[in-house]
Amino acid sequence: MSRLAQGPRRTAARRPGTVLLPLALTATAVLAVPSVAVADGRPTVRLPVMAARLAQDATCTKQSTTTATTMPWEHQSLELPRAARISQGAGVKVGVVDTGVSTGAPTLAGRVKALGPAGDDCVGHGTFVAGLIAAAPVKGVAFHGVAPRAGIVAVRGTDRRGVPSAAGVAAGIRGAVDAGARVVEVSAAFATRSPRLDDAVSYATRHDVLVVAAAVPDPPSGTAAASATPVPRDYWPAAAPGVLSVLDVDVRGGRPQAAPLPVHADLAAPGDGVVGIGPRGSGHFVGSGASFAAAYTAGAAALVRSAFPDLSAAQVARRLTATAYPDVVPRLDAYAAVASVADGTGAGGTSGTAARAVPVRLPDRTREAGATRTALLVSACGAGVVLLAGWAALAVPRGRARGWRPARR
Repeated sequence: MSRLAQGPRRTAARRPGTVLLPLALTATAVLAVPSVAVADGRPTVRLPVMAARLAQDATCTKQSTTTATTMPWEHQSLELPRAARISQGAGVKVGVVDTGVSTGAPTLAGRVKALGPAGDDCVGHGTFVAGLIAAAPVKGVAFHGVAPRAGIVAVRGTDRRGVPSAAGVAAGIRGAVDAGARVVEVSAAFATRSPRLDDAVSYATRHDVLVVAAAVPDPPSGTAAASATPVPRDYWPAAAPGVLSVLDVDVRGGRPQAAPLPVHADLAAPGDGVVGIGPRGSGHFVGSGASFAAAYTAGAAALVRSAFPDLSAAQVARRLTATAYPDVVPRLDAYAAVASVADGTGAGGTSGTAARAVPVRLPDRTREAGATRTALLVSACGAGVVLLAGWAALAVPRGRARGWRPARR
């Protein structure tokens, strides 16, 4: 699977068939997790911040009493209203390997299959992620998930406070695959490679399951970005072969200057100041991090797998990257992923060729137009000859009778 080198003015060695480009960073440092939701680039309502993990003495995340009142910017960026006319993820299960997913979340009711203790989400991060993927729309509420008819397989890859472990995430990937998930979202990003994680990813690949992972760790809650530029590096399992790695961007398509950078990333998706649900109640939270970008991408993958069930996991990944908005790191376009026609493969795109938008071509009328012009010219010439002959039939006898002298007035 293709990777894009990232980092300020840096490139990586080219792999066969892959174009590698540097990631441009925004020069303005911003808060890692803003407390204000953004729509059309403007602040709307103040929402509580969703944390990635809790301190040992902290209580479980309480419900929010505020709801999103305008369409979140990420919905507009991904063109979710248009994508919903084509696919809503029906029949597809998405595994969420995170802090768990609350079975009591109203907009996920009846669509969460929790493995082990994963139905209890003290932190709320996993429920937030699951909501980005599949929260059902509610009348009068602006927020909903990318694939609101998809099912969720909840697996806990962390302890109850939200601290992840490679062993827990690896077991979570396997558990989600065994439970029937066709897409698995992994929120954790580890700085050290793990054989267990590699084996779990290989297990998913052998079962035709697409693993979508955060390309970098989520930022600590409530901290401001520093001024130093980070050194790009690999994070796992995002860097493992066969994994679709996703980087988070803000409403302008940029990132904080000191945010973690991967060496490689396949896609960029909304992840800064995004709106989502909590583990309890019907209120909303706001959060930032690559795990939320991975959630949006996993939701888009569910749309594709529902619309084109014959596509393999690798073909779904290629379709998502091939239809992405062209940028230094291609930006996810959920609508284009389900609306574009695969080149040479028909609507389903089952031949293995990457799907891409094919321009509509009008029939070539050049030869037909040339033949038409020739026929019109011949007809005009014929008409001219007939008129000339008629004039001659009248004028010649009269001219002879007058001895070809001019006629008198």
